[in-house]
Amino acid sequence: MPDNAGRPGISSGSSGKKGIPSGSSGKTGIQSGPSGKQYFLLNIILAGVIMLIMGYSFFYSPDEERYPVPCVHEKLTGEPCPSCGLSHAFSLIVRGRVYEALEWNSYSLRVFIFFAIQLVMRAGLAVTALRGGINLKVIAVTDAVVSAVMTLTAFYPFLRLVWLSLF
Repeated sequence: MPDNAGRPGISSGSSGKKGIPSGSSGKTGIQSGPSGKQYFLLNIILAGVIMLIMGYSFFYSPDEERYPVPCVHEKLTGEPCPSCGLSHAFSLIVRGRVYEALEWNSYSLRVFIFFAIQLVMRAGLAVTALRGGINLKVIAVTDAVVSAVMTLTAFYPFLRLVWLSLF
């Protein structure tokens, strides 16, 4: 009886190698299995969302004040929230008017840079997910850690203000 009896997918099955999942070539990484395709799809969806945010910024002129998404917090309380002015600031940043953007929201540049870096990362990781012979698990874990650190860095001022307003 093999050492791995009772463990699904692990045997000396069709691969002929003890401890290698059945149907695997024995190489580290995922060739073109569903995991690579799922990671590819995840990255494409995230890149699409970021492109919608950037497209929204390109589409609406900062000089016309006709943004279709109003600040709900400001509508309800009459006071601006920490993210007020981000749409306007993003529209200014994509047009190269960074100093004006910082007047609208002092955190806008760090958030914009976060989204720009994430867009490049998502595109690169989507391509990487389609290539065979990679250790997708290591890439996905590294991606999660790097993205979490970037998110906390970019959105720390907002999280801090929300935390302080609660207590």
